[in-house]
Amino acid sequence: MRPVPNLLQHRDNPVHWRPWGPDALAEARQEGKPILLSIGYAACHWCHVMAHESFENQEIADLMNGLFVNIKVDREERPDVDTIYQAALAMMGEHGGWPLTMFLTPEGEPFFGGTYFPPAPRFGRPAFPDVLQRVAEAYKTQPDAVQKNVQSLRGGLAKLSQPEAGKGFPADVLEQTAAAALRLIDPLHGGTVGAPKFPQPVFFRFLWRAYLRSGSTLFRDAVLITLSRLCQGGIYDHLGGGFARYSVDSVWLVPHFEKMLYDNALLVDLLTEAWTETRDPRFAERTGETVAWALTDLRTAAEADAADFAFASAFDADSEGVEGKYYVWTEAEIDALLGDDAPTFKAAYDVTLDGNWEGATILNRTGDRDSADPDREHRLATCRTTLLAARAGRVPPQRDDKVLADWNGLMIVALARAAAALDQPSWLEAATQCFAFVRNRMQQDGRLLHAWCAGRARHAAVGDRVGGGCRPALLGSRPRRIFHVGRRHARHHCPNQGGFRQRHPIGQRHDGGSAGPPVPHHRQPALPRTRRRHRSAVLG
Repeated sequence: MRPVPNLLQHRDNPVHWRPWGPDALAEARQEGKPILLSIGYAACHWCHVMAHESFENQEIADLMNGLFVNIKVDREERPDVDTIYQAALAMMGEHGGWPLTMFLTPEGEPFFGGTYFPPAPRFGRPAFPDVLQRVAEAYKTQPDAVQKNVQSLRGGLAKLSQPEAGKGFPADVLEQTAAAALRLIDPLHGGTVGAPKFPQPVFFRFLWRAYLRSGSTLFRDAVLITLSRLCQGGIYDHLGGGFARYSVDSVWLVPHFEKMLYDNALLVDLLTEAWTETRDPRFAERTGETVAWALTDLRTAAEADAADFAFASAFDADSEGVEGKYYVWTEAEIDALLGDDAPTFKAAYDVTLDGNWEGATILNRTGDRDSADPDREHRLATCRTTLLAARAGRVPPQRDDKVLADWNGLMIVALARAAAALDQPSWLEAATQCFAFVRNRMQQDGRLLHAWCAGRARHAAVGDRVGGGCRPALLGSRPRRIFHVGRRHARHHCPNQGGFRQRHPIGQRHDGGSAGPPVPHHRQPALPRTRRRHRSAVLG
């Protein structure tokens, strides 16, 4: 296994994992076996669940090894591969997500797939051993049905790989779309209606821009209530800073505890925009705390004394095999650590004897109405420092040390903009140092590479955010170098028709892709059927 955290997590599995590449495809052709492709990422909770339940199970591993050539891929290291097979699963009429479990011909062409499969029937999902046996049997005894699926999916993927240039749309379409989007908003808790709730900073920036264009307070309020609830909810780490990936409920209380660089970069950027308009001190505080967390806990360097650095990708949701264990508290722990200040802290952060989640407390300030008292806030800050120091003695979640060029580009942008807005020159210096890392250590022959880990950069950069480093040029002369190099790489990846493009047959590397026309479903004749599975498992 290459030294990528997600792949290293599986090095002791009894499954004979192969890396993605021509050797694995050649082995499948030589042995006449189909391929089982498993795609996940290091911070993915349901990937860990499937690994513990199935990939560490000797009997299931024996089935996998006997019936398939098994390939493991990190979706963050190879988003190009993930994009292809997520698209194929969508064409089968199934929900995508991680872990992604796809069955391929030895040419790498998909014919069946799903996401999480339990070891025994559960959540309306078939047992993974049954799926393995039925797919292998169908591949052996129903070659015509398999090829029919392959051909249908091949045609759909071909259309996606060659998107036509858009014709543009009238400006009023933006306003109509924004107005329609307001119907999705939860007016009480922010975000979109229902659960689970994702912060969706790109969507809410779209609404914020609609407010700036139109002056309508409906758009403004939708964004501000969302940011306010995020800043006070359990989805935010009130001790260490940073936002979790999403909340499993509708009130932002219970997070899916993994923390991702890209989410936090986009939220810092949106909070900065909102602060410039509102001067809400909570937005400035959460921005500063999240930047401090990223600069401390996500910081990674090629050498200990290097002048440049970059940001690692993510922190896992689990520690010691338990989701959220690192972050939650009991009332007894709070009392013991804070003494006389415990009652004040417990009232502010929703700490009770029974807790608010599985007998423990996820710290949040959703119900706190006394945040305007400066003396109380000072005491609470002291309490947070005490608890953070105590938490440092716990076993932390695993950090995914991969450096991704596109995600770092998002944080470079966010730091540069926040530095200018909040007068924090050290953040601009950090953005410059991070950009230097990407520029100096993640290029080969003038081409940007996508991922760096354990001292080595790999894989051509994909196009979805490769030009994202352009925007800091708006802030002045210091980031101008970022702009020029970002623009050069964007030109390298943008064909004339104005989009990024997949230009490869299935089973070979590609350089990104963009959305194409809708493609109809292609159901799998005589192959195992899957149903919509348990909602949380769809989300990674």
